[in-house]
Amino acid sequence: PPFATGMPHYGHLTAGGLKDVVTRYWVMKGRSCVRRFGWDCHGLPIEVIINKKLGIKTKKDLMKLGIDNYNAECRKIIMTYAEDWKYYTERFGRWIDFENDYRTMYPSFMETCWWIFKQIYEKGRVYRKCKVMPFSCATNTVLSNFEAGENYKNTEDPSIVITFPLLSDNKRKILAWTTTPWTLPSNLFLTVNPKVTYVEIKTKVKDEEVFYILAESRLEEVLKMIKIKEGEYEIVDKKLGEQLAGLEYVPLFNYFYDQYKPRGCFKVYNADYVTTEDGTGVVHNAPGFGEDDYSVGCQYKLVDPEDPVCPMDEDGCFTEDVPDYKGMYFKSTDQLVMERLKKDGRLLFKGTITHSYPFCYRTDTPLMYRAIPSWFIKVEDLRERLVAINNSTYWVPKYVQEKRFGNWLANARDWCISRNRSWGTPIPLWVSDDLEEQVPIGSIKELEELSGVKGIKDIHREYVDNITIPSKKGKGVLHRIPEVFDCWYESGSMPYGQVHYPFDVKDEEFMKGFPADFIAEGLDQTRGWFYTLNLVSTILFDKTPYQNLIVNGLVLDEKGDKLSKHKGNFKDPKELFDNYGADVVRLYLIDSPLVRAQ
Repeated sequence: PPFATGMPHYGHLTAGGLKDVVTRYWVMKGRSCVRRFGWDCHGLPIEVIINKKLGIKTKKDLMKLGIDNYNAECRKIIMTYAEDWKYYTERFGRWIDFENDYRTMYPSFMETCWWIFKQIYEKGRVYRKCKVMPFSCATNTVLSNFEAGENYKNTEDPSIVITFPLLSDNKRKILAWTTTPWTLPSNLFLTVNPKVTYVEIKTKVKDEEVFYILAESRLEEVLKMIKIKEGEYEIVDKKLGEQLAGLEYVPLFNYFYDQYKPRGCFKVYNADYVTTEDGTGVVHNAPGFGEDDYSVGCQYKLVDPEDPVCPMDEDGCFTEDVPDYKGMYFKSTDQLVMERLKKDGRLLFKGTITHSYPFCYRTDTPLMYRAIPSWFIKVEDLRERLVAINNSTYWVPKYVQEKRFGNWLANARDWCISRNRSWGTPIPLWVSDDLEEQVPIGSIKELEELSGVKGIKDIHREYVDNITIPSKKGKGVLHRIPEVFDCWYESGSMPYGQVHYPFDVKDEEFMKGFPADFIAEGLDQTRGWFYTLNLVSTILFDKTPYQNLIVNGLVLDEKGDKLSKHKGNFKDPKELFDNYGADVVRLYLIDSPLVRAQ
């Protein structure tokens, strides 16, 4: 299970019940079945609890405490609820071995994660790149795309139209729309679709003639926003977007003008991604805060791919590059930016919009999409193979295998495996300062041999961060990269880590039990455990990690919300056990629509 922050709820009991029913059946048929309980010990759930306990609100607070002290606090609380889980699991009638458990924080499990990483690295599948990624400011780390998709909410944000006067004639103004005013201090260029028709209209504002440029198909909607009626404007020109490219405009802010004007910024550029579904058909671009913005900025060489304009610290607060808002949380500056734009005469329309926005699934705080250097595993070229391997297994229900999971695999994206955190398995990559020399480490013994440090017993950050390896290319010493693994990487490594493969268990013995005959978990694991299990197994062995699978559905509360430890929206299962008996609860759950992912 994920880290147990309290008693298990009926969702956990359902999955555990299915695992027990199937394995118990086969044991009674004369088969052997290993029943070890496993604990996921690393990652954000633990850190969120520790941050709250210690009053840690920023990365500076954590570093002041020290990674050694911080990790010691994490380690202390890991098994806080172990006895609760043992009680409920056994009370539910599940046969499981708690004594011979495995934990992802055990050095043996972590060492297997290192070995796997080295295999993947040596297959040429590990790379570092600055990409725009979902970023949780509350936890100071990037999230994977599947984590970012876990917690979308309908939220109200500003909806504004701003003017960009042309440098050659400030009465002619390009109109752009945004829902993120906080990104406007970082604006470097505008984009239009080269094949879309744009119009220039003439109207009057306070008895002065002005000209607005926007997409023809958005004219009616925008005129409603800015309250210009029929007969109060005239279309004076029409052009395709490709004819607007190169127009220079007056910047909204001057924070980056001197540095980026010589690179060709503060102009209009063409980009196929621009649509006319909403807004004005003109997109404001801040390359540090949007995937398309970053891509176009790199395409036209307007920004350094490794260092686009991103004036935010790890806590989501403006840096000194934007002195007017320095130290302020990004979402809290929306109103201030709009006030500034209104004062400067650049805010043409101000409203609100309710739309679906991603929140951190651990802290319930809004995510920021920002450019940040991260480490990835290449996955996209494996899509066909992933789909084929998935089709070789047996799922209940089959439609989840073919549709939900199959579609996810068919569109798999390269996996961001690095996290900017402290409590996790350190990524075992030692590099030179210029990153040109890289040495992946696949075992504790290998680290001891290359570094000269003996007697390494634990490989958490506080024990390995200060270990260096002499360069073989005359680059001084190599240091470990600071990131830890995404804890989903550890989950995907479970078949190997639980038995300390290939150290304590060798190939022939391991393959007797691999792939697994059967696994079961909840529907939400199609983008989690099922996914990472498949990625790791496909890269390592080009085969499925399991042969049969049951996907259980989600248990909901009376409002229709998923039961969640985070929300605490469930009662103690002991109530039902005491009132009706655990056997009755088991029978009810395993004969319910939950067994068919409903």
